[in-house]
Amino acid sequence: MMPFPKIHDLYIGRVVLVTVWSTWCIVLGLDLVQALLIGELDDLGGRYDFAHALLFTLYTAPRRAYMLFPSAAVVGVLMGLGQLAASSELTALRAVGLSRRRLSGAVALALGVLTIIMVLVGETLAPFAQRYADSMKLEARSNNAISSQFAGLWAREGDMFLNAHAGQERISGKDRWLELNNVNLYQFDNEGRLTSIANAVVAEHRSSGWILRDVTRTRFGGTFVEQEKVPVERWKTQLDDAALAASVTRPRYLSSKELAESITYFKRNGLDPGDFEEIYWGRWFYPLNVLALCLAAVPFAFGSLRSGGLGKRLFIGIVFALGFWMLQTLFGNLAQAFRFDIRIAYLAPLVVMFATSAFLFRRRSG
Repeated sequence: MMPFPKIHDLYIGRVVLVTVWSTWCIVLGLDLVQALLIGELDDLGGRYDFAHALLFTLYTAPRRAYMLFPSAAVVGVLMGLGQLAASSELTALRAVGLSRRRLSGAVALALGVLTIIMVLVGETLAPFAQRYADSMKLEARSNNAISSQFAGLWAREGDMFLNAHAGQERISGKDRWLELNNVNLYQFDNEGRLTSIANAVVAEHRSSGWILRDVTRTRFGGTFVEQEKVPVERWKTQLDDAALAASVTRPRYLSSKELAESITYFKRNGLDPGDFEEIYWGRWFYPLNVLALCLAAVPFAFGSLRSGGLGKRLFIGIVFALGFWMLQTLFGNLAQAFRFDIRIAYLAPLVVMFATSAFLFRRRSG
């Protein structure tokens, strides 16, 4: 356990926080400019003008900041420690008894503050801002309160199958609800025979549950067919609106709670939750990813960063970030191909990075 922080820990932490924050802002700024100039300007049209494009890009900033933080953190740590190494301040701190373990602890403590903030942002502000941005953009482009569109949505609950030709998330004031259009509900018996078909012009999921509007239901008996029309009907079902909304909103834009609910729904109905599990467990491993990346880079402060300028530190940081990303991608693809637990795919790169950190520490101390 790391002792209570002393003045040299706070000094190192302050330097790391400043350089990580500066690097983070620069990387985020470049990403936002690229998203605006390359992505959004091509979508201009109708009521979606430059002001809308700029506002949309700004609303995506929390999500982008969350995604870019690990890479910015490792580059920022190398920049900060490189600055201390180049000015011989690390040598002076080592001379007064500062161990490499203590240095790593100071770096980890400083990064822990920013990481906690980013985890909270990734679970609250980022999903909300992204959904609002999508809703604003598509409302401006289509003159409807739509956050996303899809075709041919299928869902299953037990012996009932749902098909919707279109869907959207609607917003009115503080209310938000999922709306499916041109919905067909197919009900089968235990022997697989079709017993009824219900067509609803609109299916809404409100806080009180599902509501079907303009329903035409056809029932099939042994020797008869019955048909009835109902203007409004409550639909009692455990069908997960979060899972359906995930077909409108990409999984990476959902919070961990919504991802967990979607995974439960897919498993309950015999569907593949792979994409949702990958994003879900990625959220849990996010803090460890930041820690592993930065600790693996710390040993360079005792050697490679004493000489060389900004370019060398930046190059090393980019190599570490890209290498870690490639490892995660590789193990993620292997998990999908060979059907093993996605948690192993996230754990393997961490083991590699922590092992690299331990090896480099021993080498520097040799």
